Amino acid sequence: MTDIGDTIPPVALTRPDDSPVSAADFADQVWVLYFYPKDDTTGCTKQAQEFSALIAEFDAAGVAVLGVSKDPPKKHVKFTEKYGLTVPLASDSETDGLAEAMGVWVEKSMYGKKYMGMERSTFLVGKDGKVARVWRKMKVAGHAAEVLDAAKAL
Repeated sequence: MTDIGDTIPPVALTRPDDSPVSAADFADQVWVLYFYPKDDTTGCTKQAQEFSALIAEFDAAGVAVLGVSKDPPKKHVKFTEKYGLTVPLASDSETDGLAEAMGVWVEKSMYGKKYMGMERSTFLVGKDGKVARVWRKMKVAGHAAEVLDAAKAL
């Protein structure tokens, strides 16, 4: 499980335009990597909207943001268009992808049924490439602003 002081594993993700993206693309800069369960669900939509609303402030602070789910790139395109999102998204659809490597693909339970799913988690990465802060299972409301404040403090 990835924690403070660790580096983000070099696993490639896929952007909505099918181009690759990985931790190496954010070398020497502060960046935010957030994992969310599924496009176009209530909490995930609110989270993406909050990051999108603050993306200009993240940019002004020199902080990149990347949201990640297991949804395919085409679904990210529809999600982005439907809600006018500006936060960059990427797909981690590989079976042994970044979510597994970081320990955020976990066993969940709903109505007594167990299944594997994405744990809503955010990682703030410093210019040195090491995780500076981790949020797990946080509440969506106000989270993007909290992450922005923490990023500005680095």
